[in-house]
Amino acid sequence: MKIKQYRTQFIQELAPFYDAYEAESFFYLILEDKFRLRQIDLALNHELTFTDKDFVLLDSILEQLKKEIPIQYLLGKTSFYGLDFEVNENVLIPRPETEELVEWIINDNAALDKTKKLKILDIGTGSGCIAVSLAKNLPNSDVYAIDVSKKALETAKRNAINNKVEITFMFKNILDLEILKYDYDIIVSNPPYVRELEKEEIKKNVLDYEPHLALFVKDNDALIFYKKIAGLAKKNLLPNGQLYFEINQYLGKEMTNLLEEMNFENIDLRKDIYDNYRMISCKVSKKQ
Repeated sequence: MKIKQYRTQFIQELAPFYDAYEAESFFYLILEDKFRLRQIDLALNHELTFTDKDFVLLDSILEQLKKEIPIQYLLGKTSFYGLDFEVNENVLIPRPETEELVEWIINDNAALDKTKKLKILDIGTGSGCIAVSLAKNLPNSDVYAIDVSKKALETAKRNAINNKVEITFMFKNILDLEILKYDYDIIVSNPPYVRELEKEEIKKNVLDYEPHLALFVKDNDALIFYKKIAGLAKKNLLPNGQLYFEINQYLGKEMTNLLEEMNFENIDLRKDIYDNYRMISCKVSKKQ
């Protein structure tokens, strides 16, 4: 069968699970990853064909996609802020909204005095996408990263190596800490923030396959990680230090109130590309 014909069949079989645009994007991701063929190659040569061995591989991937296993897990990688990252069932798949948070931090700090070395901490690093991207784009910085999952840290370490950056990784449960080991110029976190009551809004490919440890919090204590991290930031941020969070889109007001009550300054709540309140930053004028 010609590749062009199989492409049509592939999209049709995924129709009950994904829209045609998404199914087509999956096909071309697989085509490039497994066969080193690009969309333009297929457009220029309609006669390209698959071997029987190729069909076995493609059909296997197709069946897993029908179970709504994320394409990123099937390929074992994804792209984030222009970098390649390994992903697996132990880490969340990085989202475009998180890229916006990284962009915000870089824009705020890229023009700083290059003689000053920034000390940055990423709490709940997962795949390491935030820490690695900051280390790559703010080269005059020492980046540290914490996670409660040893397997996630193993993945993050590989991503740091593959992207040629140095990061100090620490295996810690942030909820158990009373003070951090070092002081920092920047603390950033994308902690668990999805409430149990919001599970019905979560797509099957996320709910069934991505790690719940990194996703969910109890309905009656949805800001548990933010309270803890903000409290640590008060103790461990250097003068004029910055705190950045990715947040639950429904809890922007609550997050603003929390940071105001804790006497943070320059609180800035922002929307993402989807017009949701998804990130917030603040500062401390002096170390507490």
